[in-house]
Amino acid sequence: MISTALPIQDYALLDDEECDARIIAAKARLGTRCVVLGHHYQRDEVFKHADFSGDSLKLSRDAAKSDAEYIVFCGVHFMAEVADILSRPEQIAILPDLAAGCSMADMANLAKVQKCWDELARIINVETELTPITYINSAADLKAFCGKHDGIVCTSSNARKILEWSFSKRSKVLFFPDQHLGRNTGYSMGIPLEEMLVWDFNKPMGGLTEAQIKNAKIILWKGFCSVHQVFRPEQIDNFLQRFPETKVISHPEASFEVCQRSDYIGSTEFILRTVREAEANTRWLVATELNLVNRLHEECKSQGKNVHFMSPALCMCSTMFRTDPQHLAWVLENLAEGHVINQISVPVEDARLAKKALDNMLTIN
Repeated sequence: MISTALPIQDYALLDDEECDARIIAAKARLGTRCVVLGHHYQRDEVFKHADFSGDSLKLSRDAAKSDAEYIVFCGVHFMAEVADILSRPEQIAILPDLAAGCSMADMANLAKVQKCWDELARIINVETELTPITYINSAADLKAFCGKHDGIVCTSSNARKILEWSFSKRSKVLFFPDQHLGRNTGYSMGIPLEEMLVWDFNKPMGGLTEAQIKNAKIILWKGFCSVHQVFRPEQIDNFLQRFPETKVISHPEASFEVCQRSDYIGSTEFILRTVREAEANTRWLVATELNLVNRLHEECKSQGKNVHFMSPALCMCSTMFRTDPQHLAWVLENLAEGHVINQISVPVEDARLAKKALDNMLTIN
């Protein structure tokens, strides 16, 4: 008799303790055939089951090097797409909950970016003057767009190197979907703010004049991360009034004003490394996702370090939070029974072009 997949409804009411036991048992049955990836922003109840943890690109590369047949990515949709693109043909990428998306990635879609490209082509020679750069936090078809137009992908760790590479090829950059990463990185390279203009995709010609477009060095997409948007410079000022010895460290997806008031700016991996390697008995105010900050606080408190979340309002990645122990147990038990649930498969041509843009980045790294 042919068995059928186990429905998610059977898992929805399970408590986390029972899910833990079933996840552990399913992983034991699967052995090395399956690897579970946990992004830094993932909730603790899921993160603890990860075989590899880190940022999205690191995780995808770790999975591709593994012997696993199944890659279960506890992250969001674009991350699983990258895992599918970079993995071997026989590997299968899986997202436990297909509703786990990224609000920033959703702010730029292929139709809007293509319209922007076409409008810019009326003012400048886009093929010889403009390099498209997409942040890795974007859909596969936008990475493919960059591959098609000799562009590139960047991460928060390598954005400066990628901009330098781009300017060695052409005089201008179209940077999407996160304006803050582009602005903060460009400014650190000495590019004036007036040469970094925001393209409002809801307005004709992005709301810019012909003169502004010709003068711009970086055209920034009007996108942002909802998590990093909550941080404000006054939060830093208020905290420093109480604890003036505090070191402030921020992710470059935070606003320009927050980053300018920070002692350090860097990716999640940079934040973790900097605080871990800091002297004992230091105090840190951190502008990035709550789950990461809480774990870092627990890890470092034995060294007398105080690690604080910058915003007084709790803010976690709500779409990442959709991946819960119930969905993870559902996916793993189905895999153990021979059923692939929620496979992420990027169309062949998109995958080819997206990999071209990713390979451009990896060559520079």
